[in-house]
Amino acid sequence: MQSQDTLTAPRSFADDPSIQKRRWTLLIILNLFTFMATLDGSIVNIALPSISQTLELPVAQTEWVVTSYLMVICAAILFFGKLGDIFGKIKVFKWGMLLFLIGSLLCGLSNTLITLILSRAVQALGAAMTMANNQGIVTEIFPKNERGKALGLIGTFVSLGSIAGPSLGGVIVSGLGWQYIFWVNVPIGLAAVIIAWRLLPKDVSLLKVKIDASGSILFTLFILALFSGLLLGQQTGYNNPWIIASFIASVFVLAAFLSVEARKAEPLLQLSLFKNPLFSLSILCGFLTFAANFAYNILSPFYLQSILNLSPFHAGLVLMVFPVIMVIVSPLSGALSDKIGSELLTFVGLLLMFATHIGLASLHDGSPLSIVILLIAMLGLGNGIFQPGNNSLIMSQAPRSQLGVAGSVNSLVRNVGMVTGITVATTVLFHTMSTKAGYRVTDLIPGRPDIFLFGMKAAYTTSAVICLVAALLTGLRLWSARRKKHEADKKDLSTVMQ
Repeated sequence: MQSQDTLTAPRSFADDPSIQKRRWTLLIILNLFTFMATLDGSIVNIALPSISQTLELPVAQTEWVVTSYLMVICAAILFFGKLGDIFGKIKVFKWGMLLFLIGSLLCGLSNTLITLILSRAVQALGAAMTMANNQGIVTEIFPKNERGKALGLIGTFVSLGSIAGPSLGGVIVSGLGWQYIFWVNVPIGLAAVIIAWRLLPKDVSLLKVKIDASGSILFTLFILALFSGLLLGQQTGYNNPWIIASFIASVFVLAAFLSVEARKAEPLLQLSLFKNPLFSLSILCGFLTFAANFAYNILSPFYLQSILNLSPFHAGLVLMVFPVIMVIVSPLSGALSDKIGSELLTFVGLLLMFATHIGLASLHDGSPLSIVILLIAMLGLGNGIFQPGNNSLIMSQAPRSQLGVAGSVNSLVRNVGMVTGITVATTVLFHTMSTKAGYRVTDLIPGRPDIFLFGMKAAYTTSAVICLVAALLTGLRLWSARRKKHEADKKDLSTVMQ
């Protein structure tokens, strides 16, 4: 018996010769916007001092320029994933491209904190529309034997965008000014939009379902309550009654959301996806790695500029090592995952990340720049090995009718990981610094690099533990996959002998 989620058209992009001929060109378009959307979640970090100075604001307030973008993406991404399954993933992706460009233009024109945050919200809505549907589009377009490579490249550009922000941002801010970290999106994105409108095909996979309005509202309220508590708690302290109330509210709203989704025939979030242990485990590992990576992302610019006294330009060049290594490694890892499977590669990648974070925790004010560059290269290598295989495992577990939701869940978890990483890293950093200084610290202390380094060591030790947990979970996944393969081989051998 067919459900209401029946696809309206039985054919797929994989059966269309004209689409198959240009599938790699289409992937380039998807990757370009994937890169820009994730880049804008992190590129602002290194520009915060300049934005703070230009707008005459304390750094604590300008952090909302970063976090508001991530909050809006997290709040909207499940909705746009479902919208893509209903009205067409490609249609939603294309309109998201336009909205992202409008937001980018407005960000550069902003001259107050309020207008900048509102412009970032517009930009984030466009980013959420593209992020929620890119992996689903790739999974539909590419045949199974190339899917790992294609998703690997999507994963590469996701990671590149999220990690390359400080490096590219440092170069742009020092040469042109902070407005251009947003304006640089406009000409590149406009060219991509024109090409996308000409080359991207019409959607063929649509669901005959209604939009889950109550689920969308509840999930948005949950994200706003949770993230407001996490981010404001850094400034006022987590024992503040309003912060505690925010966390309690987020728990109740989440419970209400899950209760509503479990009863609905057409939910915003298909909870049945999480009944697949491989999907859930891969999603969790993705969350943990992005949390660890964003600890590095938020700490490394301060270490390079404030401790090693590098200029934003030179700090940007050093940080560029990470994305360069990923560009080289990720496609190779994605292709290899198609041949040997993803479990071993993700395990090796996480072990490398764990070792690197231990190395980062040992850095001090006299560390040679060559050692710093080596550690950054190792981190890029570990991520380049891990991300393609993990994304392939996630998307391969979702049925075709739920690719938009699965892709949006993956993107949601990634962005929640980013916010969590920022929150955990800065909370551990400032708490440890405050303990050493003997009073509450929420910024670097001039003339006391030892206090920052003390806090940085604690923060990187925490991120190393996060990587270790992910590695252990991935090791469990590898052991389980090999056990199943061994049992299948024994069964086949027994059948042949009979």
